[in-house]
Amino acid sequence: MCGLVGCVGSEEAAPVILEGLEKLEYRGYDSTGISILSKERIIGQKAMGQLSILREKLEKEPIYGSTGVGHTRWATHGRPLERNAHPQYDCEQEISVAHNGIIENYLELQEELREKGHIFVSETDTEVIPHLIEEYYEGDLVLAVQKAISKLDGAFALAVIAAKEPGKIIAVRQSSPLIVGLGKGENLVASDIPAILHRTRDVYILEDGEMAEITRESVKVMEFDGTEIKKDVFHVTWDAVAAEKNGYEDFMIKEIFEQPQALRDTLTGKVDRDHLRVTLPEVGVTKDDLRSLKKISIVACGTAYHAGLVGKHIFERLLRIPVEVEVASEYRYRGPMVGPEVLTVVISQSGETADTLGGLRLAKAEGSRILSITNVIGSSAARESHDLLLTMAGPEIAVASTKAYTTQLLCLNLLGIFFAQELQVLSEDRRKALVSELLEVPRLVEKVLTTEAKIKELAEDFRNKENIFFIGRGLDYAVAQEGALKLKEISYIHAEAYAAGELKHGTLALVVEGVPVFALATQPTLYDKMLSNIKEVKARDATVVALVNNGDYEREKSVDYVLYIPKTHPFFTPILSVVPLQLFAYHTAKARGCDVDKPRNLAKSVTVE
Repeated sequence: MCGLVGCVGSEEAAPVILEGLEKLEYRGYDSTGISILSKERIIGQKAMGQLSILREKLEKEPIYGSTGVGHTRWATHGRPLERNAHPQYDCEQEISVAHNGIIENYLELQEELREKGHIFVSETDTEVIPHLIEEYYEGDLVLAVQKAISKLDGAFALAVIAAKEPGKIIAVRQSSPLIVGLGKGENLVASDIPAILHRTRDVYILEDGEMAEITRESVKVMEFDGTEIKKDVFHVTWDAVAAEKNGYEDFMIKEIFEQPQALRDTLTGKVDRDHLRVTLPEVGVTKDDLRSLKKISIVACGTAYHAGLVGKHIFERLLRIPVEVEVASEYRYRGPMVGPEVLTVVISQSGETADTLGGLRLAKAEGSRILSITNVIGSSAARESHDLLLTMAGPEIAVASTKAYTTQLLCLNLLGIFFAQELQVLSEDRRKALVSELLEVPRLVEKVLTTEAKIKELAEDFRNKENIFFIGRGLDYAVAQEGALKLKEISYIHAEAYAAGELKHGTLALVVEGVPVFALATQPTLYDKMLSNIKEVKARDATVVALVNNGDYEREKSVDYVLYIPKTHPFFTPILSVVPLQLFAYHTAKARGCDVDKPRNLAKSVTVE
């Protein structure tokens, strides 16, 4: 991980690769590197930190050549050091490899290669790959790569060049995303589509177990055993301008304000507005399928997991089917009880989250039907699922997810209503009322965004706090968890969410004078109980910020700050209530001088375990 770009053509490769890597900066990284095949030699350059540092080095010492690979690395094996940056080389620097993923058996391979005289200079798992290729190379790079990858256990997307075979890149995919861009007089390889949109809109999406031999004139796709494959060209229709800041200071604030449009786009084609029914043509789950279910299992990580917690409430209340929400990294290793009687709902913005994909594949192997909610139509999750529900959030560049989360919440509501329609557990009047209110949600989010100035002032007041707590009940507790995550991941303030009813069971020990507590109280059935919880923390002299529905004015008497959101159906409130928390996290981080788009130690797409 995290970003990989390669190019073979007639132009200088370095500028093309650097521009592609810039489009992948949203993935997060700690070091960068590039290798160019120049006059039958491979010349490389690496840098710690931002891509701009690598660019400056190349301006001072240019590398000329029309074939090359580049990488932005997020450290997994080996510290963030130049020698650990990619691309990695063989003993003679005649083979160069850029790699996303993790090689699980690298120590064993490294020991075998050392016994044969190979010398390693990095701490990475990746370095075994060029050494393996070197060991097997006898004049045929494709064959050497095939032999090398047969030895690898783990996840890998590779771009390989060799000094003895100029004008060629070998691309390999196994459990880590990789695409090939089909250009004019050039061809490219990358870990994600935005990296190549400045050159072409036509791509091959490689599947697991596929590799490609790429030259300026041709792309030959084959299975790992060399069997040639005829691939369909995927034409990218979305606009590259969508990935630009468009006048906003940061991608995160741009994406927060894009949420009304993202929600509208996600609703498009999923609702029959004349009859106020949900229509999901890519979801084939029937009434009989639903009646045979013993439970629904939601599998996700991070922000998507928090969306799943909201989904649990919606599904159980509407369908009366038990729902479990699983942290994907734990799900696979606890021996989950899954089978044909379980519907597995997988949530992943990128559709490439390694742990989530692992959970998907485990459940699928046990006979569970898989329904994925993702933002990327060509992703692994989308392709490997039986049913697909697309969020139409567009490219999300900031590491901290915002519009992906709210569109996931929207999709979970759509799914809940759709399933309720199939089971015929909703009266026509109730269904129409729900769908009608759901269609209003994008407009209501626009109203919430008009409160930004007030939230910015609040952020200034709290910028120097060391601890901030979020409390809520029911759906509000699920949103509180997302609010705490947003704050800590970009402002580095310690933030925790607690179920408000659990305050007496230990949490009150942390509430002292001046400690900020965000109290979410938007659920009418839990309103009075939340008021009691607010009084509990106020009695300990906490500074309380209440987030409530319009009309709940009595709270102004018992708290220090109040944030209002428009009233809507309780199922849809989380889509509104999270927006002030996103804005608060953003402005607090800005007030503290943090890099909101690229928080430390984090990456956008976690494509390794």
